[in-house]
Amino acid sequence: MSRQNEQWSSRWGFIAASMGMAIGTGNIWRFPRVAASNGGGPFLIAWTVALFVWAIPLLMGEMVMGRKTGLGTIGAFRDFVGKKFTWMGTWIAAVCLAIMFYYSVIMGWCMKYFTLAVSGAFKSGMGTEATEAIWHTFTTTPSQTIFFHFISMTIAGIIIYKGVNGGIEKASKIMIPTLFILMLTAVIRSVTLPGATKGLEYLFSPKLYMLKNPKIWLEAFTQAAWSTGAGWGFIITYAVYTKKKEDIAANCMIMGFGNNVGSLIAGLTILPAIFALSPNQEFVNQAITSGNTGLAFIYLAQLFPTMPAGRILAAIFFLSMTIAALSSLLPMIEVGVRNLMDMGMTRKKATLLIIISGFILGIPSAYSLDFLNNQDFVLGIGLLVSGLFVAFALMKYGLEEIRNKVINTEWTDMKVGKWWSVCVKLFPLFFIVLTGWWMFQAVGWYPDSWWNPLEVYSPGTILFQFVIYVILGLKTNNILAGRIGKGRDITQLSTREVR
Repeated sequence: MSRQNEQWSSRWGFIAASMGMAIGTGNIWRFPRVAASNGGGPFLIAWTVALFVWAIPLLMGEMVMGRKTGLGTIGAFRDFVGKKFTWMGTWIAAVCLAIMFYYSVIMGWCMKYFTLAVSGAFKSGMGTEATEAIWHTFTTTPSQTIFFHFISMTIAGIIIYKGVNGGIEKASKIMIPTLFILMLTAVIRSVTLPGATKGLEYLFSPKLYMLKNPKIWLEAFTQAAWSTGAGWGFIITYAVYTKKKEDIAANCMIMGFGNNVGSLIAGLTILPAIFALSPNQEFVNQAITSGNTGLAFIYLAQLFPTMPAGRILAAIFFLSMTIAALSSLLPMIEVGVRNLMDMGMTRKKATLLIIISGFILGIPSAYSLDFLNNQDFVLGIGLLVSGLFVAFALMKYGLEEIRNKVINTEWTDMKVGKWWSVCVKLFPLFFIVLTGWWMFQAVGWYPDSWWNPLEVYSPGTILFQFVIYVILGLKTNNILAGRIGKGRDITQLSTREVR
């Protein structure tokens, strides 16, 4: 079996890669839109709560599993929870790779719009009709969307092919500082625009009465899971390459806070610009409720040219989105590569297999926006299920034992209290309340066809696809459990063995 002894060269290398994992298009492309459509201030409150009660506890738990087993998601569940639960690790890997298929397409969109910005395609005076035409022409030209999807997978594949030190870590150390410099440049220009204070007021006004709306909490928890990487299997995978003495709590806190800072910078760039440059309130309302693609690719495309040096700022913005997308695409690929390496495959062969498969299976999303939106919708809930599985694994092993003997070590700078154990115990309740409310709402969208798996946003499509993932995991449970090589001695975790 080929198990390369790869390792992060430094703590900064691990943190940079983890920050890259967390800060992606979910921060720049998704966060401002979701925050704006959920009232700004109240969403920020719910989102901050979600960071501490869901995302950070989950990141810590994943890091524990990866460090102690030395295996990817499939092997980690086999050794940490027991052989019969291997399928849960397969679920996490499958959901992560399924997101990778269309995430590469989104990175392609960002690259395309960067080239449009540089070439001056966005001109002053363009209206929504003109920028919608640019978007529609691009997304209905498969030769373009598939080409940029291919370029995205190729760039990411080359980096993963070079390994942890020469590829992921080296690229992350360049990308993350560059990303923050680009974003800070954009935010300074945005908040100094005349009228930008309206956007700041909207983003930070608490509006506490809105917190009674369950939709805000669902959106906040989904955003926290989406943007921090909690439940994706990223940290299980990246933790395999950490050194023995690693501060789990401090590292995960840095990841969580770094992610939220990145999101806020994006929000401070986009919302003040929309409020400052919009011709009227109706334009503002249309922009912030425009869905997955509208805000960045339709409305901002027409606002940038109205700024002084707008062409340069548009190029900076879409380059930032491209770098952010790449930094998050890397760990998605690595989740698949690591699991294949655990089965004895070399990194080079595993990378080629994942990249080729990812390109082929991403073509439907490159071809059809409806297909991509369906996958984004279904797999967002899939991430919450993945988080539930990690919580189950931690509870089955023993939360206090993990907290006292693995997280709070003698070399740990930040001691974690019982709040961590309490939060993990509450995961099932969070999941039931949030997804239960959401499913109830979704039935109302399709009162006569909620069961139809072919509807883009129906509960039926979620249930249908989830059944497929579960069957896949159960049918391959024993096969994959047998194929995965031996990990680290899990009994080092505590005085008892995992059963």
